[in-house]
Amino acid sequence: MRARWFLRAITAIICLPLVYFAAGFVGAVIPGKHADLAPGTDVLIGLARAPIHYDFLLPMSPELRARFGFAEAAGVPVNAPQAEWLLVGWGSEAFYTSAGSYADMKPGAVWTAVTGDKAVLHLDVAGDVSGVEGISYFTLSDAQYQALLGSLEANFQRDQTGAPLALDAHFNDHDAFFAAEGDFNLLHPCNAWLGETLRAAGVPFGIWTPTPQAVELSLRWHQG
Repeated sequence: MRARWFLRAITAIICLPLVYFAAGFVGAVIPGKHADLAPGTDVLIGLARAPIHYDFLLPMSPELRARFGFAEAAGVPVNAPQAEWLLVGWGSEAFYTSAGSYADMKPGAVWTAVTGDKAVLHLDVAGDVSGVEGISYFTLSDAQYQALLGSLEANFQRDQTGAPLALDAHFNDHDAFFAAEGDFNLLHPCNAWLGETLRAAGVPFGIWTPTPQAVELSLRWHQG
């Protein structure tokens, strides 16, 4: 009896991740409901694949520098002339602020992320990324881009003055983390949030994309 129970437990441990990844692939090809905004070619944006997830890659412009100028005080040099792109990511506070790669994973942070955690937003800047691999580019109409920026701004938790709440966490000397709206968990991870944000901007995307592989498949399936 014990041997049978042990065998079932091992089988479940092996199968559950497979089921999770398989469900992500299915969710990637099923179109989710998106905002009714006409597509266009006004703005080129990118999705930059990190070791664990994707970040938004937004082209620096006077408007973007003004809208995210608050990040300067937290150490993100959005007004620096050499800053050509703004990276925006979302994730678990316990995990995201401590794990820049799979090698940094800590069991406690992973468990907190899986079972439910407060969300954070991560801002960083980049210069010339023309030779960087792992970036998928596509265009948005101005209306779609404004919707995307509005959706991102709405994710920041704010203090009584309306300023985003910066956290004392950094990966380098030009990034910062901020308290975010919403919760992170196994069914609502960072890559699924990315898909939701794109759909809110009128971009056709999969209904549920929990893994980087699901995001990549959804990009190819719905964006070509």
